[in-house]
Parts: sequence; structure tokens; C-alpha cells
Amino acid sequence: MVVTTIPPTTTVSPNAYLDLEKGDPVVFGEYWKRQSEECTVVIKGWELMSYNSDASNVCWYMLPELRDAIKRLHHVVGNAVTQDRHIVVGTGATQLFNASIFALSPSEPPQPINVVAAAPHYSEYQDEVSILRSRTYQWAGDAALYEKNEPYIEVITSPNNPDGTLRGPVVKSEAEGKLVYDLAYYWPHYSPITHQADHDVMIFTFSKCTGHAGSRIGWAIVKDIEVAKKVTRYVHMSSIGVSKESQTRVAKIFGVICDGYQNFGSMKSDLFFEHSKRVLRERWEKLWEVIDQNKVFTVAKFPKAYCNFTDESSEASPGFLWLKCEEGIEDCASYLLGKLKIHARGGHRFGVGPKYARVSLFGTDDEFNEFLKRMSSAKIECD
Repeated sequence: MVVTTIPPTTTVSPNAYLDLEKGDPVVFGEYWKRQSEECTVVIKGWELMSYNSDASNVCWYMLPELRDAIKRLHHVVGNAVTQDRHIVVGTGATQLFNASIFALSPSEPPQPINVVAAAPHYSEYQDEVSILRSRTYQWAGDAALYEKNEPYIEVITSPNNPDGTLRGPVVKSEAEGKLVYDLAYYWPHYSPITHQADHDVMIFTFSKCTGHAGSRIGWAIVKDIEVAKKVTRYVHMSSIGVSKESQTRVAKIFGVICDGYQNFGSMKSDLFFEHSKRVLRERWEKLWEVIDQNKVFTVAKFPKAYCNFTDESSEASPGFLWLKCEEGIEDCASYLLGKLKIHARGGHRFGVGPKYARVSLFGTDDEFNEFLKRMSSAKIECD
């Protein structure tokens, strides 16, 4: 006997369009409300007025307390090597992505170096590479199809946005290549931490780590000092550093997270990654119940892997749902919008066909519950 789960009630109007196109991570807001006092930062009117922070550091505008907080968090989680590495802070991962491509590109090439990423790849990579119309680098499409005997930069997103899979390099060309690892989602609430990442250039972001997208802070962990200097130079020329108010907030919040794990008296339910993983896992469990009964969409299953952080085997719990439409539906995003009033991001933005679409799971409980309701009705509409 098939038991149908009835989604919880929601205050979102069933007639309203549901915007699940963007990855705005407000899902973690309730947790941070409970931590309000611990995370409060007071900045006096005369503080943080200078451009400069630490002249002895390659990243001269980075506050020392932020550098220490970033290293401490990676040490607690065990997801990236920071010892004997250079940390460069930027205005979100977006700025650091372009800064890293700039830093790895030859200064006066006979032709622009090719930038590639395996499809489905993050939807903004192509535009971020192309918008500056650089003479030193250019977008060249799907890394899996790259066969030119020309230098290249491969961008590897792991876990991948949009489909949540762990990835490595795929280019088969014999030409000289450089790698940039976008590890925005390599945190234990999204994915098992299977190893300590140690690559030439690794990019992380405060937005997806804790949900504080509005602070606009990201950081790159770089092996080579000359590359780190070029990344810093790019940030210097595009924004003359990064907001110190935001840096202070990040350092405070990272400290609160780490204190929780290093204070043995903490309740497990009060720990950020445990709480956030539970929220996302519960959403995925409800989704699988709906999708398994639904003939309209399919979603790839995630294999279990041992997580060094939690000391247990678990599946990934990505912040996005990567849908494929079945039953003769050729354009998944159009179907979601036209039939279910759900704004999703279509597959063409990710370098694949229109049968795919990405749906954000980062919204409020009300938005998610309404999404479940509409997904449940999709089967009925297609019968």
C-alpha cells in the first residue's frame, strides 16, 4: 500500500508565484536568531576607518582576526589545508573567482587563455568570465569536451552547483592547464567531508557556509605567493579591499561556531553544522517521498560516504534540487513556471539541455512547504 504524505500547511498563497530561482540562503535564519546575543558585534564610530589592516600580510586589507577565524574554522571542520597557505579575502566568491582567473592568466598572451568547466556547471561562470571582455582570458565551454592543444584554466565546483556531486578535473587535453577549485559547498551540512582539500587555488564563501549572503565575504586559499599577490591586486583594483565591518562580523560568527564545537558542554542541537544538516536532510526526506510518487520528475540519488567531521556515513544534502522532466516535457523550467507557478533556473544556464532545471531549497519553511504541495500536484496534472 502506498502512503501519501500530506505536506504541512503554509502561509504562502497557492496563487502566488514561488521564486525558487536564486540561491538566497535564508533557511538558516532561525538558527541565527537563537544565537543573536552571542553573535552581536558593536563597532564604535572611530573604529575600522583605515583601508589598511596588516601591512605584513600579502592580503594587506584583511583583519588579522578574520585570518585567524578562517584558519580555526577549517581546522575544526577539516575540509581544507591552511597551514603555509596564503588567504585572500574578497567581496564574495564572485569577486574571487574573477580574481583567481586573472591571477592564473598570462599577462600578455598571444590569445586569451580558455576557461572551462564541466557541464552542468554553475550558471554564472560564463557571464562572470565574459562580462569584462578581457584580452587575457575567455570562456570556452564544457571542460569534458575541451580537446584544444591550447593552455586552459579548468574551474572545478565540488560539491557541484547545481547537482551536488563531488568532482575532480575532467579535461583530457595534453596542453598545460591550471585549476581553480570552487568549494563553496564543501561544508558538512551539504556534503560528507571525505578529505582535506589541498589545491593550488580554493575558493570559499561566507554566504553558503553560514547563510550570511548579505555580508558579501569570500576567501581564497592559495599555495603560491605570486598568485596570491595577483588575486590581492585584482581585489585592490576593483574595490580597494573588503568591508571591515563585514570582516568583523565573519570573524565573530566563525568564532561562535568553533566555540560550540570546542566546548564539550555544548548541546549537539545547538551546533551550527548539526542543526543545518538536520534541516536540509529533513527537506530532502520529504522531497524524496514526493518525487518517488511523481512520474513527472526524476532526481539522481546521492551515494553514502564516510564523513571525517561527523564520524559517520551519510548522503549529501545539497541546497539545490536538480530536476529532470520526464513524460514528454521538453522544457522543465517552462513547465514549472506555467503549470506550478514556480520560478526555477533552466538547464541551458548550466550548459545542458532544457529538460533540466535547478530549484533552490534555501528558502523559508513556508516557501518549501508550498513547493512540496505544488510538486505533489504535478502528477495529477499530467495524468
